[in-house]
Amino acid sequence: MCAQLGGQPIFIMKEGTERTRGKDAMENNIAAAKVIAEAVRTSLGPRGMDKMLVDQFGDVVITNDGATILKEIDVQHPAAKMMVEVAKTQDSEVGDGTTTSVILAGEFLKRAEKLLEQKIHPTVITEGFRKAADKAIEVLNNMSIKSGIDDYDGLKNAAMTCMSSKIVSESKDMLADLTIEAIKAIAEQDEEGKWVADIDKVQIQKKEGEMIDDTKLIKGIILDKEVVNPGMPKSVSDAKILLLQSAIEIEKTEFDSKLQITSPEQMQAYLDEEEKMLRNMVTKIKNAGANVVICQKGIDDMAQHFLAKEGIMAVRRVKKSDIEKLASATGGTIFNDLDDVTAEQLGNAGKVEERKVMGDSWIFIEECADPKSVVILIRGGTDLIVDEVDRAIHDALCVVRDIVEDQKIVGGGGAPELETAIQLREYASTLGGREQLAVEIFADSLDIVPKTLSENAGLDQIDILMKLRASHQKGNKFAGFDLESGEVVENMMNIGVVEPTAVKVQAIKSATEACSMILRIDDVIAGAKSDMPPGGPGGMPPGGMGGGMGGMGGMGGMGGMPPGMM
Repeated sequence: MCAQLGGQPIFIMKEGTERTRGKDAMENNIAAAKVIAEAVRTSLGPRGMDKMLVDQFGDVVITNDGATILKEIDVQHPAAKMMVEVAKTQDSEVGDGTTTSVILAGEFLKRAEKLLEQKIHPTVITEGFRKAADKAIEVLNNMSIKSGIDDYDGLKNAAMTCMSSKIVSESKDMLADLTIEAIKAIAEQDEEGKWVADIDKVQIQKKEGEMIDDTKLIKGIILDKEVVNPGMPKSVSDAKILLLQSAIEIEKTEFDSKLQITSPEQMQAYLDEEEKMLRNMVTKIKNAGANVVICQKGIDDMAQHFLAKEGIMAVRRVKKSDIEKLASATGGTIFNDLDDVTAEQLGNAGKVEERKVMGDSWIFIEECADPKSVVILIRGGTDLIVDEVDRAIHDALCVVRDIVEDQKIVGGGGAPELETAIQLREYASTLGGREQLAVEIFADSLDIVPKTLSENAGLDQIDILMKLRASHQKGNKFAGFDLESGEVVENMMNIGVVEPTAVKVQAIKSATEACSMILRIDDVIAGAKSDMPPGGPGGMPPGGMGGGMGGMGGMGGMGGMPPGMM
């Protein structure tokens, strides 16, 4: 970048820096964001399709989860990266509605572009959008229906709606029950009486084999370990579990020490003493009434032998996080010293058993009375299916959690967006000035959700939109379109299409903020690519394997071509 002074160029920035400004910069950014929105648009709704994503190493992901799609495709354009952030925020905040939030952001920008062409200043548009978003959130909260942890139908319908667009839609009824049971097990009330559900307490274990319907909830924990000694029982009923942080072995001294042994009798006495200490430890465990020992550190071979003789099952080298989850599930205390162990502080489980799952030995600790940590064991025909079931169950768990914590639901199928749009148009007429135009296009943009749902189902979107608007004008705030029967339904809740209000609110918040940020950019200054030897490090193009011409990584130096030649 350079400036002219008396015909002499003055270089201000590094050679090769690119600068796009004004209208070009805006158009470029908006175009990139629209491409991202279009990429995920066909995956929305129960008739949405999946995407197959192949990375540069040939690994395959098949999904219709918006956040996963955008995470897997390596986006380079800075404005497009902001759209990826929208999906990430939506996913980490409420767990569902990622595709909706990206589609909304894309539509906001597409319509805002029309206003920019009419010479309306970006700041006026963003201010109008902010007012519209605040009003939309108010409308959504007002139209919501109260729900919560005791509203089983509301929770189940929301979980099923969330999974209806996924690969698991055939098994959604059974999986919805699993997710509700899991959240109910781990949900707790805080001091103010509000419900809190921490999803990290629901452990997900995946194993290909069997089928999706064989996925089950285990009220306890699965350890990816096996029993330490073949002489120990492989199954224990009515288990009393000792959770131990320290090792069951003779501790080495912290400082260097030497032992002089001058006769075989002394050697024997030394070994006998070591054996006695280990026997002592095992006696303490037995006297406390424990019949299962879960140890974070090692267990000496001699100690294993004594434990096996006493019929005590033992597992060693268990992760700290797993031991903490076990404490939550079994109600046991984690001990550091065997002298402190008492029978009352042992964990309880109905059954502890070692089982083979697809050739691997796992230990199942289940049938806990009041577990505050549970496991969902996912099964499916292939690795790809198991991974997609994992994503679907994560979304469903998040949706159930959102309702338990926020206690508000709305009808789905594009109904809340349509109703919000109608009320926003009325609100726009009360505003003066150009912000009114921004609020109106915000309202029009919300129609993209019902439009996309009907388009993905192969229906005429304009025709359906008119029918739905007519129904909403009559006061049916949850009127939507039943894709199964092909008719307008006056209340989507009657056919079990339910969504958490939190998901809808967060989608509008994330989409509006990202859109406002992109609209305010009028200058893009891209630094020059860093100097590298021909062909990048080690003779590879800078993009790595896929750096050169769309994956022809072997052609050294292709990654260094000017952007215009691609």
